[in-house]
Amino acid sequence: MDDLNLRNGSAGKGVAMIANGDLLHVMKWHNGEKEWSPFSEAEMTRRHNDLRGYMAKNDIDAALLTSYHNICYYSGFLYCYFGRKYGMVIDAGNATTITAAIDGGQPWRRTFGDNITYTDWRRDNFFRAVASLTKGVKRLGIEFDHVSIDYRKLIEDALPGVELVDIAQPAMWMRTIKSPEEHKLIREGARICNVGGRAVMEAVRAGVPEYEVAIASTNAMIREIGKGFPFVELMDTWTWIQSGINTDGAHNPVTNRTVRAGDILSLNCFPMIFGYYTALERTLFCEYASDTHLDYWQKNCEVMRVGSDLIKPGNKCSEIALELNDMYREWGLLKYRSFGYGHSFGVLSHYYGREAGVELREDIETELKPGMVVSMEPMIMIPEGQPGAGGYREHDIFIVTETGAENITNFPYGPEHMIIKG
Repeated sequence: MDDLNLRNGSAGKGVAMIANGDLLHVMKWHNGEKEWSPFSEAEMTRRHNDLRGYMAKNDIDAALLTSYHNICYYSGFLYCYFGRKYGMVIDAGNATTITAAIDGGQPWRRTFGDNITYTDWRRDNFFRAVASLTKGVKRLGIEFDHVSIDYRKLIEDALPGVELVDIAQPAMWMRTIKSPEEHKLIREGARICNVGGRAVMEAVRAGVPEYEVAIASTNAMIREIGKGFPFVELMDTWTWIQSGINTDGAHNPVTNRTVRAGDILSLNCFPMIFGYYTALERTLFCEYASDTHLDYWQKNCEVMRVGSDLIKPGNKCSEIALELNDMYREWGLLKYRSFGYGHSFGVLSHYYGREAGVELREDIETELKPGMVVSMEPMIMIPEGQPGAGGYREHDIFIVTETGAENITNFPYGPEHMIIKG
C-alpha cells in the first residue's frame, strides 16, 4: 500500500481521503450530524472501556469487530450487509466503524465514535481501511466465530506479521449483563410486542390467511415504534403467525395457508428497535380446541409456570433445563421437546447475533446473574397424524434481579385466554 497517500480532500466537511491518482479508496464521509440514540455517552463509553480493559489485560493492541451484533453494540450502527464487508476498530484511544460508500453518511450519523468509508473501486479497499486504522498493531482481536477461513486469510494478507486472537467470547460475556439503559429499551420492546399480540388476536379468524394476520401485527408494531422515539430507524420488525402443521417449527415462515376453525396457532411478534430484539410467543386456537389439544396445551403451560419461577440469580441454565425435562418425562412428552427452554436477549435478530453462553440447555453451565435478560419458552411438537398434533409454545421475557426475576412480558397465555372466538 505504499502507493497510497493520506490527505485532506475537498469531498466535503471533515473529509480525509486515501487516494491513488483520481480514484478515492478510503475517506471520511461525515455527512450531517450525529443522530439521536437511546443510549447515553456514558453508556457507550462504558462499553468501549470494558472492552479496552480486557484488551489491556491480555496484551491486545486493537480489536477488529465484524459481526452485526458487536458493531451495533459498540457503535450503535447496524449495517446492511448486501455482499460488502463492515468492521469496527477499537484501540486504546479510538473507536471507528468501517463502512461501504453505498451507505453514504448514515453510518457516521449512527456511530458513537469515528467512521471511515471505503469505495468499490478496488476489491481490497475494506482491508486498506483496516490497515490504516491498525498501524503498529502486533496483536489484533477478531471474532473467531464470525470470520470464515477465507476472511481470516484476507486479514492476514492485509496485516502481515500481526497475531490474531479471539475477541468474540469475551465480548459476548460483556454483552450478557445488560445495563439499566438496555433494560429500559428492552422493556419498551416487550410493551410493543404486546401491541402486536393484541393485533394478532383481533385479526385471527377462520378463513383469513396467515399473511394477513402477520401484516396486521407488524404494521401495528411499526407504528408504535415510530411514535415512541425522537428518532428511530424502522427496520426488521416482523411477525410469524403459524397455523396447523406450520406450527411444528418455532421459526417457520408465514405462508398463505388459510386459518381454519379448530386450528392450533402460534403467535410470534418481534419488534426490532436499534438492533435490539424482543419477542412475544403464544399458543392460540381458532374458535375451539379438542380435548387432546387442551391436555397437551395445559401441560406445556404448567412447564411454563414452573420454568418462570426457576429464573433467578444463582440458578444454572443446565439445572433449569434438567428440572423441566423431568416434568416432560413424567408425562411421556420429553421426546417431543424441540429446543432449549430460553435464551439471552440483547442485540440479536433472526439473521444475526446470539449470546450462546446464556441458553437454557442441558449443556450450558452458566449461572444466571443480576442484569441478565432471558426468556422462558418451553415447546413440544406433536407429529401430524396424531391426536393433538401441532406445536405448543409460550414465551415470556425476564430481567434477572438481585433477588429473583421480573417478568416484563405480562401477556396472558393458556386456554382461558387464547381460544379466539369468531
